[in-house]
Amino acid sequence: MPKDDKKKLKDKGQASAEAAILSKALPYMQRYDQTTVVVKYGGHAMGDPELAKGFARDIVLLKQSGVNPVVVHGGGPQIGQLLEKMGIKSEFQGGLRVTDRDTMEVVEMVLAGSINKQIVANINAQGGKAVGISGKDANLMGVRKLKKQVSNPDSNIMKVVDLGFVGEPTRVDPEIVEVIIGSDLIPVVAPLGVGEDGQTYNVNADTFAGAVATELGARRLLLLTDVEGVLDKQGELIQRLTIEDAHALIKDGTISDGMIPKIESCISVVQNGVEAVVIINGRTPHAVLLELFTEHGAGTMLSAAQTT
Repeated sequence: MPKDDKKKLKDKGQASAEAAILSKALPYMQRYDQTTVVVKYGGHAMGDPELAKGFARDIVLLKQSGVNPVVVHGGGPQIGQLLEKMGIKSEFQGGLRVTDRDTMEVVEMVLAGSINKQIVANINAQGGKAVGISGKDANLMGVRKLKKQVSNPDSNIMKVVDLGFVGEPTRVDPEIVEVIIGSDLIPVVAPLGVGEDGQTYNVNADTFAGAVATELGARRLLLLTDVEGVLDKQGELIQRLTIEDAHALIKDGTISDGMIPKIESCISVVQNGVEAVVIINGRTPHAVLLELFTEHGAGTMLSAAQTT
């Protein structure tokens, strides 16, 4: 067979395979049509240009498929880099950054500025129309100062630490997000909030995304992280968990350390009405599409009961 004919057959076979993949995705696209999906975008995937480009393209595809994606982003590594460059010392207590006034200025500059606008630019470059906002816009996120208890490693005595300008959600007014997703625009939201004193507060991105997803009545909350999901004691990915399963795995030590507060946050979101929360490795190419538009998903799904 001539070389050109072999190439044509190969190209035709590849095209057929791609068409088959699209066909298999149709039922899942129909499942999420006209529903809201909140995606918390964070971790080291944000710093990889190719992964960032792929993420932006996937978000645009969701919008074109009839899904209403809402992107909430973090920015811890980027904040840490700028603080170091500026000679501002930063420490963590209980997994949260202690945020004094100088640090808060940097946090807002990075989250609502450079990171937010870069994500917006990436989505726009892939043919979407993104708009960047923060929890301060249109009073989207009201917060109060977070009181955090941490255990002294020597005495095991719990004490309350002052985290500075770190807040936790008290109310969400989703009107601005609803207006944006009701158009052909995609909201990209920085996790900042405003206290009753008018002060700006830094909010953990997972917590912020959970509060927004709950208020919007989202079908899914996807948490893009640097881990595969929840692993069993043999190191294998657990694809599905109920709330009851999660409590049992925490009790027997399978879920431990930093995964405990993340799972507890997921449980709270599901109990407040979101159908399911999924922890996904954001470093997996097209992780969002794999989770929503394929049979097996891409991470660990937590729901009130086993769901499809």
